[in-house]
Parts: sequence; structure tokens; C-alpha cells
Amino acid sequence: MLEPLRQGLPPLDLTAVSSAASCALPARLEAVREARQFTRGTLGQWDVGERFDDVCLVVSELVTNALRHAVPSPCIRTSEQDPPVRLHLMRWTTRLVCAVRDPSHDSPVAGDSEDFSAESGRGLFLVDSFADSWGWHPLAGTLNGKVVWALFRLPSAPACT
Repeated sequence: MLEPLRQGLPPLDLTAVSSAASCALPARLEAVREARQFTRGTLGQWDVGERFDDVCLVVSELVTNALRHAVPSPCIRTSEQDPPVRLHLMRWTTRLVCAVRDPSHDSPVAGDSEDFSAESGRGLFLVDSFADSWGWHPLAGTLNGKVVWALFRLPSAPACT
């Protein structure tokens, strides 16, 4: 379990994306709620059916992890034009990817899964449980940080007769 760390996104034709949306998230924990609202609104327009709740849960976990573990300390201010965390949602006909970009180069680390009563430390286990695959990769070029992504397979639309 949790082997996909440091794995690039599976090959997907980016030119075949049927829908895409993204939002910048400020460096405050209230941004998790904003990410959930953005995701709910976007997925409602895209009609992703039975995967709706799974995707919303995973987005919450990925954004929470980025804000807690990847954003510089609160005393370091980032400019409003360069928000520290960005959520991307991309939909293909039968797949959906949610990706969270953050400024840290550190790899995501799973918490101790032995204590099931703990209130934190299980985010990546939830991501692993609800997404069909997930991973992360460092950003290249002029972008700093990393992207942690989760892929969801969507049911094929029934053929029209």
C-alpha cells in the first residue's frame, strides 16, 4: 500500500481533456472548505455520478496535506498573485484527475496507520483507498514545488440508441 509515491501521472492525452478547472488557494486552513466548494460546483457541472463523494474527500485530504505540510510557516507571506497551493481538476471521458500543486519539494509521507483512533495522519491512506491511483512528482522548469495527484476512473456513458 502507498507505493505510488514519486510516480508521474499515467499517460493521458492532455489534448483530449474534455473539461478542466483550477483554483488558487490561500495559505490558510479555511482554503480546504473553499477547495471542497469549488470541487462540488465543478463536479456538479461535469456530472461525475457515483465518484462525486470520493473525489470531494480526496481533494479535501490533498489540500489539507499541502496546507499543513508543504506551505512555508505562517510568518512567511506569499504574494496574492502567487498563491502557495493550486487545485486542478481535469476530466476525460472515462477519467478524472485532481492535482494539488504546492511549493514544497518534500515527498508526501504517510502517517502511522496503526492508530485508527488518531484524528490525523491518515490522509494518504484515504487517498489510496478512494482513488484508483495516485502519486506525485516534482515540478520542472520555472515552477517550484511538486504536484500530488489522484486519478479516478469514471463509468462510461451508455451508448445512445
